[in-house]
Amino acid sequence: MNARDRDGEGRARSARPRDGLGRPLPYGAPGVERQPEGVVRTPAATVAEAQRLLDGGMPFHAHEVFEDAWKSGPPGEAAMWRGLAQLAVGLTHAARGNATGGARLLRRGAGVLAGLDAPYGIDLPGLVEWAGALAGRVEAGAVVDAAAEAPRLAAAPDGPPTA
Repeated sequence: MNARDRDGEGRARSARPRDGLGRPLPYGAPGVERQPEGVVRTPAATVAEAQRLLDGGMPFHAHEVFEDAWKSGPPGEAAMWRGLAQLAVGLTHAARGNATGGARLLRRGAGVLAGLDAPYGIDLPGLVEWAGALAGRVEAGAVVDAAAEAPRLAAAPDGPPTA
């Protein structure tokens, strides 16, 4: 039996590699590099890194970037970053084939974001609309490709975001 993986402070941390959707792979298998935890980024850097990960079909990893912003940013912005993290996790579950969990988290994240002010060029109304539409398609049995379904976090310079 393998001992549980631990970090330098003794906390359990799985060292198993993971795929782009965050699923654990067998030890020794090639995986996707993990996002470092606890990184403090500017809001612009958070949005850029999360968008890069979403576009690459790695919403699980994008959720970790949002989680860092939620935990390290101003308290008044925590709900927004948490809601964005929930959208990323919802997309993760949907792409893994978990329709119930995916739709639930997409709707939960959209509910958090609905009505919030949208700083940093983030198009919260567009993301709320995207999440509701994707949740409906997932519940109807759609197969989700995370990269193909990646939302645009910020409005395009000449108009609204595209899903």
